[in-house]
Parts: sequence; structure tokens; C-alpha cells
Amino acid sequence: MGMAVDLNSDIGESFGAWTLGDDAHILDHVTSANVACGFHAGDPQVMLATVRAARHRSVAVGAHPGCCTTSRPGTRISPARLRRQHAMHRPV
Repeated sequence: MGMAVDLNSDIGESFGAWTLGDDAHILDHVTSANVACGFHAGDPQVMLATVRAARHRSVAVGAHPGCCTTSRPGTRISPARLRRQHAMHRPV
């Protein structure tokens, strides 16, 4: 039995008018991808397009979430803010 290797990449970090990386090219060379979501990077349209592109290529998809605490990493956030962030992490 041969050995299998999962080649993974973090993708989907573009946001609005700003393009970061060449996700389509990367998806042609990986077996799984972590899509930026939540407040890590990306936006809902980029996330959806990235997941669709991965599915089209039979690439497994995972999440690369982040929390909106860049100004104060590790701080606690209010329940209302947590609910808003949770909405950004819901599956497509």
C-alpha cells in the first residue's frame, strides 16, 4: 500500500476589491484547502467563490477562521459581538 500525502493551503484571503494570491492556480495543486472566514480575511462572496472553485476541483475544504480582536489579541468580547462573529462562521 502506498503512502498518501495531503497537500494543504490557506486560501480565500481576498477582500472586496483587494486580491490576495492566485487561489485558482493553488487549487490545481492541492488536495485540501483552508478557506479564510470569519474575521481572519476574505468576505462572504470570496468565501463562497473559493468553496465552489474547490468543489469543482474535488479539493477538500476546511475553515481558517479568525476573531475580530486584532487591536487587542486575546481580549474578551461581548456576547452580542460574539453572535455577529458566529454569523460569519456559518456553513455555506
